[in-house]
Amino acid sequence: MKSRLLSFLEKKRLWLATIDTLPQLALIGLVCGILSGIVIIAFRLLIESTQAGLLPMGDPENYEALSPLMRLLVAIIGALLVGLIFDVIAKQTRQVGIVHILERLAYHQGRLPLANAVWQFVGGALAIISGHSVGREGPGIHLGATTGSLMGQSLRLPDNSTRILVSCGAAASIAASFNTPLAGVIFAMEVIAQEYTLAGFTPVILSAVSATTLSRLVFGNAPVFAIPQLAMGSLWELSTVLLAGLIIGCLAALFIRLLQGFTHIWQQHRFWKRALLAGTITGLAAMATPQIMGIGYDTINATLAGHTGLALLIMLVFFKLFATAACIGLGLPGGLIGPSLVIGASAGGALGLAIQLLFPELVTDPAFYAVIGMAAMMGATLQAPLAALIAIIELTSDPHLILPGMLAVITAGLTCSEIFRQPSVFTMLIKERGLDFRNDPVAQSLRRQGVARIMDRSFITTGAETTIQDTRTMLEKNPLWVVIQKDDLQPDVMPASNLAQYLAETDLIDAADDAVNLLEIPAQRSQAALIDLRATLQEALDTLNRESLDFACIASNPKQLSTIQGIITRQDIESHYIYQ
Repeated sequence: MKSRLLSFLEKKRLWLATIDTLPQLALIGLVCGILSGIVIIAFRLLIESTQAGLLPMGDPENYEALSPLMRLLVAIIGALLVGLIFDVIAKQTRQVGIVHILERLAYHQGRLPLANAVWQFVGGALAIISGHSVGREGPGIHLGATTGSLMGQSLRLPDNSTRILVSCGAAASIAASFNTPLAGVIFAMEVIAQEYTLAGFTPVILSAVSATTLSRLVFGNAPVFAIPQLAMGSLWELSTVLLAGLIIGCLAALFIRLLQGFTHIWQQHRFWKRALLAGTITGLAAMATPQIMGIGYDTINATLAGHTGLALLIMLVFFKLFATAACIGLGLPGGLIGPSLVIGASAGGALGLAIQLLFPELVTDPAFYAVIGMAAMMGATLQAPLAALIAIIELTSDPHLILPGMLAVITAGLTCSEIFRQPSVFTMLIKERGLDFRNDPVAQSLRRQGVARIMDRSFITTGAETTIQDTRTMLEKNPLWVVIQKDDLQPDVMPASNLAQYLAETDLIDAADDAVNLLEIPAQRSQAALIDLRATLQEALDTLNRESLDFACIASNPKQLSTIQGIITRQDIESHYIYQ
């Protein structure tokens, strides 16, 4: 009974190696969304309850009520605490955030370690509670993605399925944080997976839906931002929307450049020193503008309600931009999506007020520009225009903002990427680690498929020393390949036709018991790599290239030759891509 169950589970795992298994992936994505939603809810409750207990009047974002000196001390003490904790843990373990996810997807097939997520939970909560200019979305995405990855690893799913679960967890976290399920899906596909596929969309959508449902059960259905009904006064206002896109594109480029500078200059210093510097910068900036502390959604709501003056908005733009670049660049374990929304809302609101003062007949409501600014800053910084646009639609429930939003987001993105030659913030950060993305169409296609899908199961396994009779018996199974086991765990692969030809050309009628050394007979033998059954075609090709081989044996346990399940060749992989 037990053996039948194990056999059934193994078949299910192999089915998931193909992109044609939507029902199975959909079910797993749904479960992933529920688990990720629980983690995100716990993270948010910890932060908000702690802030409510520490800040005046029980308001989780009421840092403005603290005295200037207290704001400085809170930021410095919190940063020093995070710095001392992260300084004593291993360097690899303190790699957190979206950049960590992208690195693990690019180089480790989405296998995210649990330890990093634990320290992301602790460090992210401490950084946000102590008022640093970071967001909770970045840590949340890491936690959700790790939930999906660990789920795939624990079920021993193929790596292509685990990669999809990473996207499921990321989508669930964004959906649960903002109450925007569709934006979560688009963000996961545009920023995390960086591709759109049917096999990816279906489980990711279900993951976002389940996580959003849980979040609404706990926090209610109220939107994150209290956005009034907005619309353009006339089509002439598109000219000022274009101007807003240009200005915010410049701000996005400045932010990425500042962030790169902090990352590059200070990355060789001890972590506690970097964290202390980040806390000091945040604290000093907060003495003048306390609104930069924390997540800042109260600041966005005040801007949308028209309760923030022009001078304060201008100060907020530059202090928030500089403090966020310092916090993220110096390594504090927080996110930058929330701060980018605050910067965009402040810049857009300031521009709307300025234009209204100069041309009162042109601008109907500065809050309109604040919303446009949020989308433009997010889209330009992340180079994710579709995710930013969808977020606008879900946050406002106002289709009238689609047209100006499209113009502002694309203008800001082009200004940042083409005029100032700045990549997306995550691309820049991963390159600062000395790494790079490999996201060409070939790599994308090969990552979607597992080796179990195309491996050849027609093979026999034998030792180098055998007998004529045993050889004849093996060939009766009509295999295509012969796997020759050696002492060094590096098998050789030989076409079975070569062995059959050797027997046919040699007079061995009365020599059934004679010994044959398969490593010495004339044949086309090739050394083969051992590759895990869960690997993708991209992993297999990388292994073959790295070891300069043309054959691989696919094994459920690469350390045991007895677990070989099939054979794959370089030609098989190349043919798979050509005929897709």
